[in-house]
Amino acid sequence: MSRQASKDTSVELAVRRLLHAAGLRYRVEYPVPGMPRRRIDVAFPRAKVAVLIDGCFWHGCPQHATQPKANADWWRRKLDRNMARDRETTEHLLEAGWTVLRFWEHEAPAEVAVRVAAAVEQRRTERTRGRKE
Repeated sequence: MSRQASKDTSVELAVRRLLHAAGLRYRVEYPVPGMPRRRIDVAFPRAKVAVLIDGCFWHGCPQHATQPKANADWWRRKLDRNMARDRETTEHLLEAGWTVLRFWEHEAPAEVAVRVAAAVEQRRTERTRGRKE
């Protein structure tokens, strides 16, 4: 487990490169406000957009998750806790007014970047409209 990348995975790096090339600036490993020891993979704090890219094994992807046979009960509890923590983090961010975008590691980085850029643009537009009114 110690060799598993928890941040700066190849998918995260690819998405970040595409976002940067599109002119978007973001924060990496941004702390979740009000939740110690939790991080947002790619955050746009002013727009309040949180991007989380979840690994299929660690976060229970319905398409690709596998169940280890050795020490199965321990792993099941571990992975269930991960998924519960994901739900809790998402709910907390939504209650705080963030837009939360969760993606699986198997999703195409180009598609992820397009969806993220659209969400950021939408939030920025909403903010500027709110100031004019």
